[in-house]
Amino acid sequence: MWFFLRRRRSCQVAKDRLKILLITDRVNCSPEMVELIKRDITKVISKYVKIDTENMEVQITAKKGTARGGKAPVLYANVPILD
Repeated sequence: MWFFLRRRRSCQVAKDRLKILLITDRVNCSPEMVELIKRDITKVISKYVKIDTENMEVQITAKKGTARGGKAPVLYANVPILD
């Protein structure tokens, strides 16, 4: 499992953050809205399992190949489960 613990280079992190910023701008989703979504997801999941909220990640990205041939926004949540 050591391959999951690799650190990403700072340029890749910056590039990913810029992509997220551009996508959230295109789908009219402000950073505040992403935080509200993150809070709601945390609230619901924590009813059932113990989670690590400090390392939780929520992103909105674009997925290729929709029915209309364009890109559709996709919500990605990485929620580490502790228990």
